[in-house]
Formats: sequence, structure tokens, C-alpha cells
Amino acid sequence: MAEENKDQKTEEASSKRITDTEEKGNFAQSREISSSFVLLASIIAFSIVGRHATETVIKTWYSNLAEMGTINLNIHELFRLMNWNMQNLFFIIGPILIIIMVAGVLANVVQTGGLQFSLHPLKPKWSKLNPLKGFGRIFSKTSLVELFKSLFKISIVSVIAYQTINSHWDEIPLLMGYGVGQVLFFMGEVMVEIMIKVLLVMIFLAALDFSFQKYTYLENLRMTKQEVKDERKDLEGNPQIKQRIRSVQMEMMRRRMMAAVPEADVVVTNPTHFSIAIKYDTKIDAAPVVVAKGQNEIALRIREIAKESNVPLVEDKPLARTLYKTVDVGQLIPASLYKAVAEILAYVFKLKGKTSL
Repeated sequence: MAEENKDQKTEEASSKRITDTEEKGNFAQSREISSSFVLLASIIAFSIVGRHATETVIKTWYSNLAEMGTINLNIHELFRLMNWNMQNLFFIIGPILIIIMVAGVLANVVQTGGLQFSLHPLKPKWSKLNPLKGFGRIFSKTSLVELFKSLFKISIVSVIAYQTINSHWDEIPLLMGYGVGQVLFFMGEVMVEIMIKVLLVMIFLAALDFSFQKYTYLENLRMTKQEVKDERKDLEGNPQIKQRIRSVQMEMMRRRMMAAVPEADVVVTNPTHFSIAIKYDTKIDAAPVVVAKGQNEIALRIREIAKESNVPLVEDKPLARTLYKTVDVGQLIPASLYKAVAEILAYVFKLKGKTSL
């Protein structure tokens, strides 16, 4: 059933679906990018504070050895010594940890496009307690890819570490004549060299992994045709409801228009296809006004109401077509049609016994 549903998801994820997913704290993220940032930060940190940290460790070590022979190891002295060592350890490791933490945050910012906060991932999901789904996640495609990446990284680190140490193998016997500080410096240089080589491989792996994670992320967000339709309905409104609203609005406008026909002075006809009702109140309007117009069935209804209300019907095919196409209901007659309309109104007013337009 799940496979069938997946086959139905043929549409690309909409921008709204992606935004809603990101608001829940779900992004296309690669662990390898985060690892690369952390590894780069570690290299920078060791390059900046590595020598100072090594010297501090050596001094602390010698100081502890010196104090061992001069102090009585009671509980008070033991706590004092532990406190002093912890402070030194904090000053050694603290700057390194801060740089690594900043790198971790920066890696997330780069991948998500900014600092993103969401409480949704903290909400309990009881479905995660389902053992069947748990086994499914363990043996899923994503889990197998992660397992392959982990084995690949272990292999790469092992090969690089072996080759790097092997390249310095001739220098190792010489360490027998060095002091503790020189041995630590040598070990630090070899470790940084290994980290740099691993970082170069990790950058390549991170680029591949991010492309894969982006592809998987968008594939999981694909939509069915029905989901696309439902989303469009939510954004734009149900088309059927909108059509119904438009129909009601048109019907209300038609009723108002028909109610204005008995008040018209004349109805200009095609005579069958178009009907335009015109009213001219010299006390209110500067020019004649179209109070109703229609085509075919509506035109017929306008003529029927006009006959029932004793409103004169005047046949003028060119004028009727022009008025229907160029003048909306409620608009004044344009100046270009004054003469033609004035002649009709003059004729109508003469019939009604009016003396002026």
C-alpha cells in the first residue's frame, strides 16, 4: 500500500509544502557537512592554541610531580590539587571546544539558510515506539546509506592514518632521545597532518552526501495530484464555491439591472440580440446613463420588461452594438455617441410630451 502511494506521488513538492516542512524543523541536511566544519574548526583550533595547550599540559604535569613529594595527600590537599588541574584543563580545552561549537552552529546555518528554531521536533511521537516501524527504519535505504558512509569514513581515516604514520616511521626511533614536550609536539604535527588529509576527503564526501540528502528530501515531499488540488483549494478557495459566489453576484446584479429598466427613458435594440436601456435625468446626470444592457436571453427579458412598463423600444442596430461593447452599466454615454443617443431621446421625449433633453 505504501509502495502504491509512493508511485502516485508524481508531482514535485510545492513551495508551500517545503515551507511548512521547514517550519517543523525538517531540512535537507548532511552530517558530512557538519563533520567537515567541525574537523576544519579542530584543525584551526589546534593550530592556534595547540602549542600553548601542550606547554600548559607539560607544566601541569611537572608541577604535579613536584608537589607529590612535598605535600601530605589528605582529603583537603587532594581536592585542592584536583581543582587546580581542572582549571588548567578548562583553559586548555575551553577555547578548542568554543571554536568547535561555533563551527557546528555555522554548519547548520549554511545548510538551513539561517538560524531556525522549531519546537515541533520536541513533541512526542508515539509512532516511534512502534517496534515494526523501528525495524523498518533500521533496515531502510537511508540507514543502509548511513552505514555505508560510516564504514567508508572509517576505512578512509584508517588508510590515511596508516600512510601518514608510515611516512614518518623513520622519525619515530629518534623520539627516544627527545623530551616529553618534543614528543608531544611531534605527535600533534602528525595528528594535524592526518586531519588535513581527512578533511580534503570529507569535503568531497560532503558535497556528494548533500546532493543525495537534497534529492531524498525532495523525493519524500513529492505530492499526489489530489494533494496538489487540495492545496490549491486551500490557497485559492474551492473553485466550486467561488463559481457559486460569482453566480450569486451575477444574479443579484441582473436583478438590480432589471429593476432599473422600468425607470429608463428608452431601450435601444438590435432588435433581437442586444438591448440597452438608457435613462437621462437632466437634474442629476451630465449625460445619458446606461441602466441596463444584455445579450440574447437577457436582451429579450429587458424588452419584455420595457413593454410591460411602457418604455419605448427603438431599433438601431449599429448604436445597440456599439453601446453594448463600449459602455458598462452605470456609465455615462461617451461624447462620441452623444449625437446618435440625443436624436433617439429627442424622438422619445417628443412622444412623451417632454420639451427638452
